[in-house]
Amino acid sequence: MQFITKLKQFYKANERILIPTMLIFGVIVDFVTFRTIKISSAFIVLAIYWLIAGATIIFIHRSNGSEQTHQNIVSKYYSIIAPLVIQFTFGATLSASFIFYWFSGSFSVSWPFMFLIAILMIANEAFRKYYMRPMIQVSVYYFITLSLITLMLPYLFNSISAWIFALGGILSLMIGYLYLEMLASYAHRLQFIKKRLQVIALIIFGLMNLLYFTNLIPPIPLSLTEAGVYHHIERSNGGYILEAESQNLLEKMIPGEVIHVSEGEPVYVYSAIFAPFDLNTQIIHEWQHFDNDTKRWVTKDELGFTIYGGRDEGYRGFSQKSSLSEGFWRVNVQTSRGQTIGVVRFKIRFVDDEIKTEEVAR
Repeated sequence: MQFITKLKQFYKANERILIPTMLIFGVIVDFVTFRTIKISSAFIVLAIYWLIAGATIIFIHRSNGSEQTHQNIVSKYYSIIAPLVIQFTFGATLSASFIFYWFSGSFSVSWPFMFLIAILMIANEAFRKYYMRPMIQVSVYYFITLSLITLMLPYLFNSISAWIFALGGILSLMIGYLYLEMLASYAHRLQFIKKRLQVIALIIFGLMNLLYFTNLIPPIPLSLTEAGVYHHIERSNGGYILEAESQNLLEKMIPGEVIHVSEGEPVYVYSAIFAPFDLNTQIIHEWQHFDNDTKRWVTKDELGFTIYGGRDEGYRGFSQKSSLSEGFWRVNVQTSRGQTIGVVRFKIRFVDDEIKTEEVAR
């Protein structure tokens, strides 16, 4: 008993250090995990985090609703570290969603959703006392549940169809309902707020669907591994030969690529997209030119090709367009639903002289 008392005192004295440390540790574990093990194994780890988080929430509120003298020694120890476990598992699962969505979509398009996840991660530390409240814990737990299910199902079914996301939402509501029933059965005092928790879950469900069907959620599990603009591209021995404009070190460091062409010369845009094995889907290159008069991006062409998953470096494809105007251009790499995987930006400048180029093999 004396050791438990000392442990409680140590936790109280170092809470401000321990809580953010566990959050950072969870992010580091995610970063290392997703670079050293297979995606399927990473999902197993995330599922374990999710189960631990759910069980810990039940434990905390069951424990708070019962007499401390009735707890066994293991429960007394776990009641001390339970807040740290919540911080770690919430931090790990939220950062996992952030990592997946960061690498799968264009930040310029999907930033509202990624910003929401980042805010939840920051709030996980900044408002740690509020995280001990059941309303906050269960709300975040449902958001994590919905996020993880909609991350996993595309890998399971090898599809990014809208019905996959819809199925994930329905499954999350079913799981959320069963979890609330279980939580309320262990912590009877939560019966009074169960209806409010159900309403919050429905609001989160609605918001996620709004983000998805307005294409603000990236198309998991597709991710753009490489993209660029070139003078010429041709297939060669199962690969591609890219003719790139020669650049010095300073030009490579300055953002915003300038490609020099003669008037009427075609321009090529190359993209390599990672997709899991057996996933076949249509990719669209949407060519847009910035109109200086209207100050808007104007779509000039939409060129598509099919990708086949399974290649670690990504499935390669390209599109070309001739008779381009001078000025700023961008090519949005999209799914057939209009979800943006990435954006290739460049500026076209007409020249009369021959441009020095170099060949790059892919």
